[in-house]
Amino acid sequence: MGTRERRQRELEAREQLFLETARRLIREEGLLTLQMARLARACDYATGTLYQHFASKEDLLVALATQRLREHCELFRRVAAWSAGTRERMFALTVADEYFSRRHPTYSKLMQYVFTEVVWETATPERRERLTAELAPAVAAITGVVEEAIERGEVDAGALSAQELMLGPWAVCHGMQSLLQTRGMLSQLAMAAPRRTIYVHAQVLLNGMNWRPLADIGDEAALNAAVERIERELLA
Repeated sequence: MGTRERRQRELEAREQLFLETARRLIREEGLLTLQMARLARACDYATGTLYQHFASKEDLLVALATQRLREHCELFRRVAAWSAGTRERMFALTVADEYFSRRHPTYSKLMQYVFTEVVWETATPERRERLTAELAPAVAAITGVVEEAIERGEVDAGALSAQELMLGPWAVCHGMQSLLQTRGMLSQLAMAAPRRTIYVHAQVLLNGMNWRPLADIGDEAALNAAVERIERELLA
């Protein structure tokens, strides 16, 4: 191994150490309390060394989000490739998103924070581009499901493109997760089963798009069976 390759590996290992330690500190002490100097000390490095990897705290947060987003998008690609109908796959995206957010609650809060203007606009273009690049394959896979549904006549696209049509279910998932992450917001509505509420809203939206076969929103057993199948075949 040459000197350049060895140095590159050392840089990558050090950056990974910073990211893993930052994730631990966020989990233990909270997202907003994370400080660059504290992180550097926890890794036994000077603060200046940390800034060689991340231009700012915002850069670090975007890098953390990008790392976990890679796993999130891989799950979406798996759903898109599932051997099921297009309606089932679109609903499965909601179930998979809720599952991933529940499994990685710190990530959900981080993503909500990273996309605020104060963080996103402060991060360097390079870090923002890396994050959006991770999204691209998942967006392409999900758009492919929509295109397949349009070609089969299973959904009425109207004047919308496949990507525009995809934004509806995505917005429902993102919006509901934001509400769930906002402490006390849904408790005011006395919502006993927020997971079920997300699933029902997803099915209502797909029905509103006239995405066939239509679901019977009042059929609790059918909804539970659909979720159980997705969890068994895709998320187990």
